[in-house]
Amino acid sequence: MSEFKDWYNNVPFFTRYWLTLTIALSLVGKFGIFSYYNFILDFHSFIYKLQLWRPVTALFYYPITPGTGFHFLINCYFLYNYSERLESGMFAGKPADYFYMLLFNWACCVVIGLLVNLPILMDPMVLSVLYVWCQLNKDVIVSFWFGTRFKAMYLPWVLLAFNMIISGGGAMELLGILIGHLCFFLLFKYPQELGGPALLAPPAFLKQLFPDTRYVGGFGTAPQTRVARPAAATGTFGGHNWGRGHTLGGN
Repeated sequence: MSEFKDWYNNVPFFTRYWLTLTIALSLVGKFGIFSYYNFILDFHSFIYKLQLWRPVTALFYYPITPGTGFHFLINCYFLYNYSERLESGMFAGKPADYFYMLLFNWACCVVIGLLVNLPILMDPMVLSVLYVWCQLNKDVIVSFWFGTRFKAMYLPWVLLAFNMIISGGGAMELLGILIGHLCFFLLFKYPQELGGPALLAPPAFLKQLFPDTRYVGGFGTAPQTRVARPAAATGTFGGHNWGRGHTLGGN
């Protein structure tokens, strides 16, 4: 029990509570303590009945049934694995920045969910975070089922194709990829590659609520700000270093 407590306390803050609330709320719905319908994102109940908790519970709740239990466990694995890597890597020492990224991805999931009648937000939210990590670590070799190995940049698309083949789905993965791509573009590529404003910089009150701490290093490197140099020194084409140097196992 002490080993579990030590492991749990060492999980980064936002990843820890995201995973904990997901498991807890899903089990509450599983055992019928409250009706699962109160947890899902329903347009009529949210807009007309002002049940304002639904966008939050729709993120943390996932129906656990004999047909969905394995998928739930895979989602929890991806949630822990890639959120932990981002929070302790690229966003190490910057909790407000990571929380603001999560808020942005969640808000995108909510808006799309209301527009297309998507009651559960776990799938696209987890895929969006996984996509950001994969873009920051494009050249890292990850492992998938049956011993296949490939670069991390392909992992979201492999998951999309795999789910389409196995269950005929894929829509949730595609939404997660689109949201993750938008987040990555606004957070890194637009301000650092194209010279635009930092649109996803956290507001001051979040920085006060979750102040920066000492950076401790980790996985992935953000795209570097493009600096003009003489053509003779740089050559015709520039290069990128968006994530290198580690070999990590995925699922």
